Amino acid sequence: MPIRVLDPQVISRIAAGEVVERPASVVKELVENSLDAGATQVSVEVRGEGGVNQLRVIDNGSGIPSDEVELAFARYTTSKIASLDDLGSLLSLGFRGEALFSIAAVAEVDIVTCTADEVIGSYLSLKGGEVINRGSQGRSPGTTVTVSHLFRRVPARLKFLKSPTTENSHIANVVSRYALAFPEVRFRLSIDGRETLRTPGSGRLLDTMAKVYGLELAQNMLEIKSQGGKGGVLPMVTGMIGSPVINRSNRDYISLLVNRRWVGNRRLVWAVEQAYHGLLGVGKHPVAVVNVSLSPQEVDVNIHPTKAEVKFRDEGAVFSLVQRAVRNTLVELTPVPEISKLATTYRIAEPGRGISTATYLSPSLPLAQTPAASLPVLRIIGQFRSSYIIAEGPDGLYLIDQHAAHERIRFEQIKEQRLHRQVEVQGLLEPVTIEASPQQKERLRTRLDNLAEFGFVIEPFGEKTFLVRTVPALLAARDWRAMLRELLDSAEGKEDWEERIMMLIACHSAIRAGQLLSDSEMDELVRQLEQVAIPNTCPHGRPTIIRFGLGQLNREFGRT
Repeated sequence: MPIRVLDPQVISRIAAGEVVERPASVVKELVENSLDAGATQVSVEVRGEGGVNQLRVIDNGSGIPSDEVELAFARYTTSKIASLDDLGSLLSLGFRGEALFSIAAVAEVDIVTCTADEVIGSYLSLKGGEVINRGSQGRSPGTTVTVSHLFRRVPARLKFLKSPTTENSHIANVVSRYALAFPEVRFRLSIDGRETLRTPGSGRLLDTMAKVYGLELAQNMLEIKSQGGKGGVLPMVTGMIGSPVINRSNRDYISLLVNRRWVGNRRLVWAVEQAYHGLLGVGKHPVAVVNVSLSPQEVDVNIHPTKAEVKFRDEGAVFSLVQRAVRNTLVELTPVPEISKLATTYRIAEPGRGISTATYLSPSLPLAQTPAASLPVLRIIGQFRSSYIIAEGPDGLYLIDQHAAHERIRFEQIKEQRLHRQVEVQGLLEPVTIEASPQQKERLRTRLDNLAEFGFVIEPFGEKTFLVRTVPALLAARDWRAMLRELLDSAEGKEDWEERIMMLIACHSAIRAGQLLSDSEMDELVRQLEQVAIPNTCPHGRPTIIRFGLGQLNREFGRT
């Protein structure tokens, strides 16, 4: 086939495909235009087939002057930048001058817009990118864009869309993310005549989160106290993160914003999740809305037509800033989980049926602005089933999982010893041989130096045998062989190798569940737990302690 110049209509369709992937892409571009126009109210209406039939975005922004409305739909036209230098100081969400052009290329578009200086608004109708009608129409300042019959002229694209329910979900996700990014803007979303979301526009992120995610989740959020630059100096990290007591099975609840632009960046997601390391169970992910404010010169947003990806001049520094801000917030503000409501239902035992049952409702935390950085001073009362320590605090009754608590204490001790290269080692009277499978052998051969840092001096001794000469002192009286087997049999997961070693040493050296403790031993364990930075969870993310609030106890016993 000979080389040829493509037809302008083909070029338009190809370009539109980069910007308009699905109905949610249209909503994203139009909402961004509304926000760039300074709107304080944005309404999104979706009708039919997941937005394919009709999408409408209504705002009260600055509007488009009548003599510029038609120009706005030409390719590479924008009011956001005028020269290449402007890209280095860009703070607007849009700037490429492709959105309206691309939408009009694959749909029918009607726009009614009016500025504050105009007596009457302007109306424009386009089909296939061509103007088919124009005129004047009354409207208050702002813009209404109606997009109909999306992809009708590109039927191949329709085949790649999901079910209407899925497409509506993507639209709701877009509106929700920008509502979280701009809590001072009042957002409204209706789908097929049903109001799905309405935010107050109060300027408080917590208020918006309550509307987007529900009151229960909002009550468990912790505010990031503008960590980073001092006195408003950039860079800075703000937002809200969930207490570890609330978590989700996927990463959909992590919203990352850069200068309030909703972006996708795997490394920043990893920074947020790393900050929760040891606080969440396996397969659990946090809830977070994190905004990174930094100089436009430090970030390049001109990476992809959808503007959903960014590059940082120093990505490592931004990663560290986000991770530190989230971690510090967790350490300073995470309270001890409280059993806030205990509903006990009794059923009279009958022949052939079960005995009485007790139902425990999920724990919930007070509003996150109340710091509870460390444990209060506790008075030991006793031990329950040789596994839980019962203690009295100034604000209620505490139950402590002795194994999980001691595991956290051990983990922090090991980490501190390794940091200062003061790991305590116990030499064996005679070297002990261990045999390894082929898979274990390869893992062990490549990790001998890492193990030595923690007190395991191990040498190859034959084809599949190794000699163990020293072990960590914490494991000297324990089954360190079991710990090594578990380490070598475990697949490489999200924890790095050194982290995995520390966690396993802590687990295998900790007090076991079912171990009877004396009063002095319980007291010493609690005193040590009070000293660690994060006493609430073990390294695996399980809770170490729960609290029965005094008020809750009084209510249960009818003393209120």
